Amino acid sequence: MKMMLFEMEIIEENCGTYKIKIKDDKLRTEILFSPDDKKLIFLRNDELTEILKQNEYQLRKILHNKRRDTYYEGFTVKFALRSKKDVAAFNDRSKIVILDKRKGKYDSYVVNQGEKNIYKIYTDGSFLERKGKGAYVAIIKDLNGEYSFYSGKTNEKSSSLIELLAAIKGLEVLKNIEKIRIVTDSQYVRKGLTEWIVNWKLNDWHTANGEKVKHIEYWKKFDRLTDNKYIEFEWVKAHSNHFENTLCDLYAKEIAGK
Repeated sequence: MKMMLFEMEIIEENCGTYKIKIKDDKLRTEILFSPDDKKLIFLRNDELTEILKQNEYQLRKILHNKRRDTYYEGFTVKFALRSKKDVAAFNDRSKIVILDKRKGKYDSYVVNQGEKNIYKIYTDGSFLERKGKGAYVAIIKDLNGEYSFYSGKTNEKSSSLIELLAAIKGLEVLKNIEKIRIVTDSQYVRKGLTEWIVNWKLNDWHTANGEKVKHIEYWKKFDRLTDNKYIEFEWVKAHSNHFENTLCDLYAKEIAGK
């Protein structure tokens, strides 16, 4: 799946509809978009327009998620589209999402089943409001089926961030292991590294709204820890009696409560 890099600039506004210039290093085109009714119009019949049409879902996702107040003349943002991206597969939570960063690559794709012989990191986190404390747990299962447990306390209140801390802990422990599967109930962790982070890095760790990415230092660390690795992301539904995920949840709550 080829990564294609572009830049968009809002160049004109008329009655709530914005003319947007989109370009890469060779081509340029223009579109109209209304953030109120989500109407998208391609203004030209050219090579770049055809590329955007083929990847319209990805383009719309960027345009739709951008806040209304950040539409104004002069706003620019860089973004990436993945050619031939199987959007339905990426949105199917039963699939395994692969991130392969070996040998300088940044390949992201989806498979029905991951590798059988692979280290696994099971993660979960908890924040107890009554205590004002949080904790995270990473359970690692090695190639022999043996388990090891790692945990930490935190004052962070965001449950999504605490999930990320658990994944970071697991990767720190397995820093010398090339192939790893992260099993998590967090879409924040799963989508953050496989989808969102590419555009954040293109824009110096800013979002499509022009704002600094939240928890930026943790995301940078997560990104570094996955360099030169093959990572599988498996999503599990929270509180679904998944053995390892349930263990993580119970331990995280116990540690946070101490």
